[in-house]
Amino acid sequence: MKKIGLLLAMSLFFCLPSFAVEMPPQSKTEVDGLLKRLAGSGCQFNRNGSWYSAQEAKEHLAKKFDYVLEKKMVASAEQFIEVAASKSSMSGKPYQVKCGDAPAQNSAEWLLASLRDMRAKK
Repeated sequence: MKKIGLLLAMSLFFCLPSFAVEMPPQSKTEVDGLLKRLAGSGCQFNRNGSWYSAQEAKEHLAKKFDYVLEKKMVASAEQFIEVAASKSSMSGKPYQVKCGDAPAQNSAEWLLASLRDMRAKK
């Protein structure tokens, strides 16, 4: 009998809809700041094996930001980076950022470092 109750409880848990989250204005401002920083960086952005300019990267990630905001999928800049700005939603391949002669790094690393720098300068 206990097994049936446990199975019923688990079934109800997994059938519940996920709750949408609202991103606070400060987090939106941080993401906008990250996108502006990327656009002005002069770095290159690799998406699915092709390199794009920093401005093209900003435009692409801004579209993804609009999408996750509309769907209420993220509540912080860190969640935006994790959910939308670290890899392709089509292929699952990680995005990369290459600045000057430095080796390419995963976009999540670059964006998180930029976020820490922005916060430290406040």
